[in-house]
Amino acid sequence: MNFMKRGLQSLWAKKGRSLILIAVFSAILIFVLAGLTIKSAADTATDTAKKSVGATVTLSTNREQMFKKDSDSDDANNETTSRPDPGSFQMTPVNLADAEKIAALDGVKSYSFEVSTSATKGDDIEPISSSDEEDTTADSATDGASQGENGMPGGGMMGGAGGMGQGDFQITGVLESAAYSSFSAGTATLTSGEALTAEDVDTNNVLIESALAEANDLAVGDTFTLVDANDENVEVTIKGIYETSDTGTSMGMQFNFMNPANTIFSAYTLANTIAGEEGDTIDSAVYTLADPNEMDSFVKEAESLIDTDTFSLQTNDQMYQQMLTPLNNVSSFAKNIIILVAAAGVIILTLIVMMTIRERRYEIGVLLSLGEGRGKVILQFFTEIFVCMLLALGIASASGNLVGNVVGNQLLEQQTTQTASADQGAPGGEGQGQAPSGGRGQGGPGQMISSTFSQSEEIKDLDITVSGEQIALLAAIGLGISFVSILLSSAGIMRLNPKKILIS
Repeated sequence: MNFMKRGLQSLWAKKGRSLILIAVFSAILIFVLAGLTIKSAADTATDTAKKSVGATVTLSTNREQMFKKDSDSDDANNETTSRPDPGSFQMTPVNLADAEKIAALDGVKSYSFEVSTSATKGDDIEPISSSDEEDTTADSATDGASQGENGMPGGGMMGGAGGMGQGDFQITGVLESAAYSSFSAGTATLTSGEALTAEDVDTNNVLIESALAEANDLAVGDTFTLVDANDENVEVTIKGIYETSDTGTSMGMQFNFMNPANTIFSAYTLANTIAGEEGDTIDSAVYTLADPNEMDSFVKEAESLIDTDTFSLQTNDQMYQQMLTPLNNVSSFAKNIIILVAAAGVIILTLIVMMTIRERRYEIGVLLSLGEGRGKVILQFFTEIFVCMLLALGIASASGNLVGNVVGNQLLEQQTTQTASADQGAPGGEGQGQAPSGGRGQGGPGQMISSTFSQSEEIKDLDITVSGEQIALLAAIGLGISFVSILLSSAGIMRLNPKKILIS
C-alpha cells in the first residue's frame, strides 16, 4: 500500500498541480453530469408527453371514395359529361353505433362526436352582425340569382333539406363541450352556467357566446327559437354562456354564421334535428389515444369495424410529434455532450498527466531501480488522479444541477423556437376557414378534423434534478477517464528499463 501513501504525499507536496487537476476534472465532470441530467429530464418529459398528449384518429366520410363513386355514376349516365355535377355529391353521415364500437376499443383515452350545421334566427333572437351584413346579403342574393337554382357557392345556398339559406348561426353539436378544441385550448371559456355533457344528449340545451347573450338580454335558463332546415321552430334552452377570444377573419365577419359570436354549441342530437337529419348519425368522431405509439394497431383494429369504402380513419399525431421534436433534439444533444466531453476529458487529462510524468522521470527511475513494480508505479499515479476525481465529483454534484438547468432549458427554448418557426412555414390544413355549405358536415372533414384536435401547451422547461443513479454513473465515467488517461500517459515511460530512464 506504499504507492497510495506516496500518491497522497505527492498531491500534498504539489498543491498547485493538484488544484489544476481538480479544476480540470471538475469542469469535465460538471458538463458530463449536465449532459446526464438533461438527457434524463428530456427522456422523462418524453414519457410524460406520450401519456398526456396522445394522438387523434378521426372517423369521417371517405370523401375521395364517395366523390369517385358519384363521378363513375355520372359518367355512366352521361358519357359526354366532362366532370361530375357538384350538386349531386352526397355526404354519408357516420353511424353512431359504429363510432361507439370504436370508442370501446382499448387505448382510447377520450373521444368526441361532432355534428356541424347552421340555423336561421327565430323571432326572439338577433345574431351579431357586421355593418356590411346587409350589403353582403343583397350581393349574395343577386349573385345567387345569376347562378340559377343549383345552389352554387355564389348564391350562398346551403343545399340542405328544405333549401334554407346560409343561416344566421353556426350550430356545433358535441358530446361534451369541454372536450371541444375551443374550450380545451382556452379559446372559449365558460363564464356562467354549466358545460354540455353526455347527459345533454337528446335535450335542447345550448351554450351561447356572451356577446350574443348580452345583445339579446339573455341569461342562463332563458329560451329562444331557432329555425331548422325544414323551416320549423326549435325552442332551445340556455344551459351556459361562454366567452371566446376568437375574433374571426375579415371575410368571415361579413356573414353572420361565420362570426365567432354566433356559434352555438349543442348536443350532437340537437344539431342533427336542426339539420333535418333523422336517425343516430354524426359528421365525425375524434378519438384521442392514450399512447401514440399504438396508433397503427388501433387504426387497423378500428378499420375492421367500418366500411372503409364509405368511411375513413384519418390519423394526426402532429401535436405529439411537434411536442417531442424539441425534446428528442435536446436528448440527442445531451448524449453528444456526454460523449464529446468524456473524449475531450481523456485527451486533456492524458496531456496533463503526461507532462507531469515527464517531469517525474527521475522519481520513476529510482522507484523501478529499487525494485518497485511498474504496476504499482502506475497505481500511484492513478491514486493521485483518483483523489482529484473524488474532490471534483463533489464539486460537480453540487453545481451540476445548476449548470444542467441553465443549459437544458436554454437548449429546449432554442429547439422549441426552431420547431415553431418550421411549423409556421408549413402549409395549412384543408378546409381552414370554410363557411358552412350544407345541412351538415360543413367545410368537409378537413375543417372538422382541424377544429376538433385538442391543443396542448408546449413543454417550456425541463425538470432537471441530480439523482443518486446519475452520481454513480458520473463516478463510473470519471473512473474510466482517469484510468484511460493514466494508461495512455504512462505507456511510453513504463516500457523503458530503469537504467535508460535514469540515464536520459
